Amino acid sequence: MAKPLEGIRVLDATVWFQGPVCAQYLADMGAEVIHVERPVTGDQARGVRSIAAVPVADWNQYFLAVNRNKKSIAVDLKKDEGRDLMHKLVEKSDVFLWNQGLESLAGLGLDYETLSAINPKLIYATNSGYGTAGTVSKPSFDMTVQALTGIMARLGEPGEPPIYLGLGAGDAYGGLMGALGILLALYHRDRTGRGQAIDASLYGAQLFLAAPTLQPYLATGDEIYGLQQSRSKTRNPLWNRYRAEDTWFALCAENSEDAWRALLACVASPSLGEDPRFESAVGRRENNEALVAELDALFATRTAGDWVGALEAAGFSAALIETYRGVAEDEHAWANTYFSQVQCDELGEEVAIRGVPVGLGRSPGSVETLGPELGQDTELLLFDVLGLDWDRIGELKELGVIP
Repeated sequence: MAKPLEGIRVLDATVWFQGPVCAQYLADMGAEVIHVERPVTGDQARGVRSIAAVPVADWNQYFLAVNRNKKSIAVDLKKDEGRDLMHKLVEKSDVFLWNQGLESLAGLGLDYETLSAINPKLIYATNSGYGTAGTVSKPSFDMTVQALTGIMARLGEPGEPPIYLGLGAGDAYGGLMGALGILLALYHRDRTGRGQAIDASLYGAQLFLAAPTLQPYLATGDEIYGLQQSRSKTRNPLWNRYRAEDTWFALCAENSEDAWRALLACVASPSLGEDPRFESAVGRRENNEALVAELDALFATRTAGDWVGALEAAGFSAALIETYRGVAEDEHAWANTYFSQVQCDELGEEVAIRGVPVGLGRSPGSVETLGPELGQDTELLLFDVLGLDWDRIGELKELGVIP
């Protein structure tokens, strides 16, 4: 089946995570993505064997998973001949993607003015740290940007340290926003025949990620929306996390009379139903600590699986708070291709990776290959795309422009 982006060529001159994952979304959907790397060392992510000093696998999943379905060309952009090759590739491409510092673009001849003059239909996309306007230009990392957006200050229990949402969460979301911007610009080009510059920043993406609580704060100025929330002092004890006999589960219910009566029937606790502190929604909210303590004691008497089954049978929305082990074994996730198996040449066997998060009925995306070896497609791309003869390719190798 044809994929939706077949025929689109992307020059992915990005490193680490946010930019490469942006291009990965496009590659999964059929775009020809050429990962442009420096000779010898390549994308810095090729060297990642651990995260936070913890070994993560016996194969380089950090690079190979996010650069799947791509080709690799190694070119020294600091040489005139290397920049000339890039300009010729730009002439024959639809998208140029960059995330290595906006200040270095002009010196490499890769600024928007230069490339759009070469190819007026080019979609010139950057994944910046903080956006292209304003004065902030310091290095950006997922964790430091989360710190700036208020997300970390919002997570965790009051009085406890702020919580980091997770390694790369903002990068992955920023990459998705970048891919969306590229698709919108391609759609606009189809209507007008004109390319344009677009930017999706890590800062902007994480501000959007914070929208469910950030927007109420913007609307009201009420500090409650930006503060850490106590599990025991929650305004709705029926929308909370509870520890069962073995592990935690989540319960999501309105603080309404119908929900309260249904919960009382489910937990089978006459004394709880007779407690005057909890007989109204206002009472349950005002006596939240006491109610959470009562429910903690009740839920601790059975396993989380038992409670989730009973609560769902009673019409509630409830779920186990899963570990990655449980998620990785979830048949539903595999059935929807949210996980995939793909051959890993480094190990000589198939490995499990993140799959395609969006399902298309007629033209679905897929994962065909893991990330390429450094420069593995250089010579063929120069021959097939640019039409260089083998003598010229040999000269470029002797000059050190390509490996």
